[in-house]
Amino acid sequence: MRTPREYQEDLEARVLSTFAARSSAAVRDRPEPPCAVRPAYQRDRDRILHSKAFRRLKHKTQVFIAPPGDHYRTRLTHTLEVTQIARTVARALRLNEDLTEAIGLGHDLGHAPFGHAGETALTRIFADHFRHNEQSRRIVEVLEHGGQGLNLTYAVREGIYLHSKARRDIMTTAWGTASTLEGQLIKICDSVAYINHDIDDAIRAGVLRKEDLPAEAVAVLGHSHRERINTMVSDLIHFNWWATGEATPPDPPLIGMSPPVLAATNQLRDFMFRAVYQDQRARAESEKARFIIETLYAHFVKHPDLIPEELQQINQQRGEPVERMIVDHIASMTDRYAIETFKRVFIPRTWSG
Repeated sequence: MRTPREYQEDLEARVLSTFAARSSAAVRDRPEPPCAVRPAYQRDRDRILHSKAFRRLKHKTQVFIAPPGDHYRTRLTHTLEVTQIARTVARALRLNEDLTEAIGLGHDLGHAPFGHAGETALTRIFADHFRHNEQSRRIVEVLEHGGQGLNLTYAVREGIYLHSKARRDIMTTAWGTASTLEGQLIKICDSVAYINHDIDDAIRAGVLRKEDLPAEAVAVLGHSHRERINTMVSDLIHFNWWATGEATPPDPPLIGMSPPVLAATNQLRDFMFRAVYQDQRARAESEKARFIIETLYAHFVKHPDLIPEELQQINQQRGEPVERMIVDHIASMTDRYAIETFKRVFIPRTWSG
């Protein structure tokens, strides 16, 4: 009698595109007995979902630091939106949804507190160069489970590491291109999600008006949040229809956007950098966040014994510099934990005797 896992693997072989990744071919650094119920990429998805790093995303900044309302995105809701958008495209193109979801859920695990302001601060002070995609990979390979990592499959770890892109074009990358179409898809859908939900949050915050959006981009993509996402998702499906195996693939076979939609998306992204991410008000709050992180770093350099014992043990086992352990600790913090730690260490308390 076939196990549920074997049934799912047989189903993948019959239903998925010839270009899709197969769970049966997944590889781990440390071989494990197969699960009777879940294929490999579904197990990876579950491991990420139940990790401590994933839970911390709910209190990490997406764009707006400590926003006053309940409806602003956090790093967790961003992650969920990326994953949902990517799964929609993956299903239409007959790609592996479990692999797509696992990469999507894990791609931002390594973000520091206070969003990109936190990342910039750690990059300034850590000689080995901090990047959130590199930290995300480090979390799943090393830091979770007391230094053992999650032992995820290669395709998931690769997709997590290679999701970042250069500012000038959402199709470019400074690290390389994922070997799976599912990994390539997450990189694009990450941009689809954050460009659109950051516009929504910026309008909610009063930083933007709908009328401020570049007319050329809006004419191509749509005037509303719903229209823009629908345009981008539909374009990803129709432009990459070859991925279903029913059309001739490009050479090399890479997931992408059609030229008009890609140009409009890049224009909208560039506008968001100028109008929102680098806004004077945002920069002022970012400087405060950077001050907190830099001050905490200096404090822990003097007092490394205050780092959680689990991280100290990992550091000793791996023989890494103390600074690496300190960065791991600060990067793991949520916004509010970083602020509370700063208050506890540096802000005088009322003495009640």
